[in-house]
Amino acid sequence: MPDSPDDTGDDPATGTPAAPGGGRRRAAVAGRCVTAGACLGLALPPWGWWPLAFVGIAVWDLLLEGARPIERFRRSWLVAAAWLFPSMVWIAALTPPGYLFVCAVFAAYFGVATLAVPPGPWRRLALPGAIVVAELARWSVPLSGIPLSTLAMGQADAPLAQTARLGNAILVSGLVAIVGVGLSAAWRRQWRPAGLAAGLVAVALVLAAAAPRGEAVGTLDIAVVQGGGEQGTRASNTDERLVFEAHVDASRQIDQPVDVILWPENVVSVEGRLVDNPEQGELEALSAELGAPIIAGSTEGITDTDFLNASVVHTPDGQGDRYDKELRVPFGEYVPFRSLFDSIAPNAGLPARDAVAGTGDAVLDVTTLDGTEVPLAVVISWEVFFTDRAREGVQEGGEVLVNPTNGSSYWLTQIQTQQVASSRLRGIETGRWVVQAAPTGFSAVVTPDGEVAVRTAVSERRVLIETVERRTGLTWATRLGQLPVAMLGLVAIAPAWLLARRRPAADDVTATAGGAADRSATPPTS
Repeated sequence: MPDSPDDTGDDPATGTPAAPGGGRRRAAVAGRCVTAGACLGLALPPWGWWPLAFVGIAVWDLLLEGARPIERFRRSWLVAAAWLFPSMVWIAALTPPGYLFVCAVFAAYFGVATLAVPPGPWRRLALPGAIVVAELARWSVPLSGIPLSTLAMGQADAPLAQTARLGNAILVSGLVAIVGVGLSAAWRRQWRPAGLAAGLVAVALVLAAAAPRGEAVGTLDIAVVQGGGEQGTRASNTDERLVFEAHVDASRQIDQPVDVILWPENVVSVEGRLVDNPEQGELEALSAELGAPIIAGSTEGITDTDFLNASVVHTPDGQGDRYDKELRVPFGEYVPFRSLFDSIAPNAGLPARDAVAGTGDAVLDVTTLDGTEVPLAVVISWEVFFTDRAREGVQEGGEVLVNPTNGSSYWLTQIQTQQVASSRLRGIETGRWVVQAAPTGFSAVVTPDGEVAVRTAVSERRVLIETVERRTGLTWATRLGQLPVAMLGLVAIAPAWLLARRRPAADDVTATAGGAADRSATPPTS
């Protein structure tokens, strides 16, 4: 608070030790930080208590009130750590040291970002911008970023998700922050900023309802094949031939004509090129038997150190179009700085080979057996978390967005539920149906409004047969990308400092007086 001892327990004016009770104050501040972060984490899948995100931001905002720079950094780091460490624990299945490092660094992004937030009431103008900048930073660096456990994901089942068609998922994250600071202002009975926040969100929701979202130009009957199997299994201890045969057998459950059959990521695993392996002929025969092209996820071991990960179209006549995955999972599909890790921990269980990054457009051209040509935007597994990958495929003419994936090696269903949330956001952003296929779950079909039309359970063998719309046209999000929202986030910070220095708001006096009179008050945390 403005003139209370800081987090160290020392008096900020003199630097001398504070009176007894400093430890209790530090514990109270830390508890509020953890509470704010826990609210943000619990808003995410698989928990999905999305209103808690607004409470978390409100508590975070009040933690910054009157705080010195070092306090703002420490408090924000702890908020973000309490949010990210539990919700990104899936990384520990790939690399425990990497999990600790990534979460600590990403929490520091938010700590640094809030150094740019003034401590007075004008911070409410800057804080949403700082959060937007920090979110984009962790979505981008290091190693192409890790855009999971985002504020936007927690809103996939909430009204704010619809604003993704205006400015992508990053706008949703920014609006979560705006709602939160509005709630904080209301808690302080500062009705002007609270009303302004509510007005901005209302305008965004109205624009989202009126914004272009593409148009239907036809339909596509698609079969999504989930072969089933135990969750938590790795390729290294799985018979790859059994996985292939499971999807062949499951495909034979298709008992009606379809236009396309979608298999998950890397359920066809061979050494050398697929065309030189018997699985190629089996896929051709299966395509002829079922009367539809099969899009199969395949990995091809091309050297002792490299492999390819692609989605390939198979017809009775052989292979058709192909898309090789461009964004790879760090420490899952390739090892950055491999020579360093091999010298430090040669037996750390890291992947023995690296996936070679693809370079083509994110589109698969499929010709159904009746001669209809259908361009499909494609994102393989990890790529669905990245707005720009889906955007590229739709800009190149993709009429349906397909997401072959494989989350079978991950513990629990944390990453799978976040992936479904991402598919929902990608559907809203692009105005396309999204079709997700996974070997052990979740497979799903998502509408352009982000509704889950159907979803499988974990480990079951099942085929989803759905009629989806082929759609054209671009949303504003697809046209503009993330840059406009990023610029707005940056632009919001400078005026906040200018206003804080030049004209303290009338609410500043109220806040100071109220803070002095009610400094022990604790904002609601649930």
